[in-house]
Order: sequence, then structure tokens, then C-alpha cells
Amino acid sequence: MKKEAQVDFTPAVGKLPFTPLQARMLQVAHDLGKNTFAARAHQWDDSASFPFANYDDLRTAGILKLCVPTEFGGLGADYATYMMVSAEIGRYCGATALTLNMHISSTMWTGVLLDGAGALVMDGVQRAEHERRRVLHFKRIVEGGKLYAQPFSEGTAAAAGRAPFGTTAKKATQNGVDGWLINGKKIWASLSGAADYYGILCTEDIEGAAPNPKDTLYIAVPAESAGLAISGDWNPMGMRGTVSRNLTFTDVFVSDDEQLMPRGVYHKAAQTWPAMFFTLAPTYLGVANAAYDFTVQYLRGEVPGEPPIKRRMYPTKQIAVAQMRIQLENMKSIFSRAILEAKPNPSKDEKLRLYAAHYSVMEGANDIARLAIRTCGGQSMMKHLPLERLYRDSRCGALMLPWTAELLLDRMGRETLYESGERDE
Repeated sequence: MKKEAQVDFTPAVGKLPFTPLQARMLQVAHDLGKNTFAARAHQWDDSASFPFANYDDLRTAGILKLCVPTEFGGLGADYATYMMVSAEIGRYCGATALTLNMHISSTMWTGVLLDGAGALVMDGVQRAEHERRRVLHFKRIVEGGKLYAQPFSEGTAAAAGRAPFGTTAKKATQNGVDGWLINGKKIWASLSGAADYYGILCTEDIEGAAPNPKDTLYIAVPAESAGLAISGDWNPMGMRGTVSRNLTFTDVFVSDDEQLMPRGVYHKAAQTWPAMFFTLAPTYLGVANAAYDFTVQYLRGEVPGEPPIKRRMYPTKQIAVAQMRIQLENMKSIFSRAILEAKPNPSKDEKLRLYAAHYSVMEGANDIARLAIRTCGGQSMMKHLPLERLYRDSRCGALMLPWTAELLLDRMGRETLYESGERDE
């Protein structure tokens, strides 16, 4: 594809030789974020409420269909494009970027991951099923502006791929319609009460067979389904606008057409496309960029609504800003390389670099926010300024499954020292 000149702003991911679509959508994300989302971010945080108004704007701007293939009426953005756009949105509202990831991943997993060169191999029956079903899902988004969530967590090792999901789906027929009965519970379910469909990862309940991760199903559950309940208080430290409450499924019936991937395909995708779990990272790269942006503004006396007092003349603050910039540039560089390398069946080095990028961004965001508070001083802790919110939001990234900081360190060490299949005697 022909490359376009760099756009005239510095997005959270840094300047790259963007394609025309990338430049255009980054500009849209930048304008929405700077002119609208940044001013609203405090209200979602204060009230721990979902950013519905931001989603109205995202819907109007076409971002909800960003990764829907063009043949289905979407914008046809690839993996790297989404990751850059997400980082720019996260620069202005972390909760909006993080919840958008759940929706976009629902379209990307059923689109980019399963199409084109290197796509997962499906047999003829699976491919026909998938093509028929995704027409339904993509039409809902493109024509109806519907919002998809993607609840993972159950408080077990399932989200990390080390155990089958406790939520189950059993073949059933109701009123002549073939489908599934879903039972179980999801926790930390972002977009609770806001999504139109919840993309549930669950284990097929096969009579006489033990639960197996290979039998994972990926099924959309309509929000109005009988037997679906939302519960639990929501008053967390950070990322308060995600509204990640509990979902309980009690004999929830959904038709076969609600499958987002054919049977058996999700497990293959998770094994083949590790970068599909990196999509949480751009939110936190954006948050880190926002903390740096604020620090520079504050020290220059340019924070809107604040006295124009300059604090830039102190050597200790100059050194701190330099340290923040160095860490941010390192984060952007490894992030950029990782998203450009993302593909099925990466090499060992590419996979380890992907892990390192995720760890660097998730831990680095909090490092930068911490240094920003120390550099700006006590005034930065005031609620009417964004830095204390950015600090709280930044701490959440390294805790998120399936790649928490601890799990990544474990993977990196093990996969560095052992080749596939190697065992100690």
C-alpha cells in the first residue's frame, strides 16, 4: 500500500510512515481525544460510570467498525492500525480505550486473525460456517452500531490458557432452534450493562468427556437473554469507567449463529496468534504518554485553568522529565516493533520481544505516572487535575489477565531457557 507523509501531530505511539487509513484514523482519534474525551474523563472516574457519550462519538466517527473487513462494510483496519489508534485514545481517556479494546478485539479475532496470508487453517465446513455467521455479527455493528464485550476472567488459570473455562456450553434445541445452553460466571466483565452482546469464552460440555481447553467456544450472548444477570458493586481504584462487574449465566440459550468462531478454532488462534493478547497494552501506552504530557505542561505553567507559574528552571525537574522521556521512547520503540511484527506463528525471538513489550508498557506506565507525581509535587494530587487519575489507572495494567506481569516473567524465563518439548531429567 502506498505510504503517506507523517501527520502533523505526535500520536502516543510515535511517528511512523503511516498508511492513508492510519493517518486518517489517528487524526480522528486525536481530535476526539483532545477536544472531547479529555474533558469528560474525570466524570467517568468520579462516578465510576460507563462513558456512553464517548461511545456515541466513536460510533459516529466509524471507529466501532474500524477492524470490520471492507467487504462487510467496515474500514478494514489491520492489527497495527488498531493498536496505534487505541494508544491515541488512551492518551485522553484510559477507560474508553480499554473498553473499546473488548469491542474491537471481537471484530479483529473474527476478521484479521482468520483472513489473509497466514490465517488459521479451517476446513471447508468451518470456513462456510464462519463466513455465514460473521455476516450477522458485522452487520449488527456496521448497520446497527452495536457494541460487543469480551469477558475473559473467572478467577482461575483459564484466561491464561492453563485450564478450561468454568463457564460451559452444552448443545441444546429450543423451539426448533439448534444452539447452546450456557452456564457459569465471569468476573471483571468490562462493559457490564453497556454492551449489546457479550462474547463469552466457555468450554463445550461434552457428555462423558473431561473439560479440555481445546474445546473452548467463543459465543456472543445477547444482553437481553433470559438467565443472564449482572451483579456486584463497582467502586475500584482505577479504570473506573470500564464498569467491570460480574456476569452470571443460568441456562442461557443462544442459537448456533451466535458463535463468533467455529468449534475448536479459538484454541488454535490462542496458540498461533499470541499478539491477540497484546491488545490491552496500547491503552497503557496512552496513559503513560498522558502523564508525560501533563508533566511538561505543568512545569511550563501551561495547564489550562491553572496559574501560569513556571517550574521548569529547577535542575531536578529537568532531569526527571528527561528520565520520563527516555523511558517513554523506549516503550514506544518496543511497542512499535511488536505491532509491526505481529503475525501467526512468530519466531521465538519475536514472541519473546512481544512479551517484553507487554511487560515494558504495563509496568512502565505506572513508573512514568509515579515519577510524574513526584516531579509535579503535591498540587498534582488534586482531583481537579488528571495526574492522580492517570496514576491510579496506570497501576491496573500489570494486573490484567491473560498476561499479568508475573505470568509474563514466568513465560519469558521458561521459553528462553527451554526449547519446545525440552524437559529436565
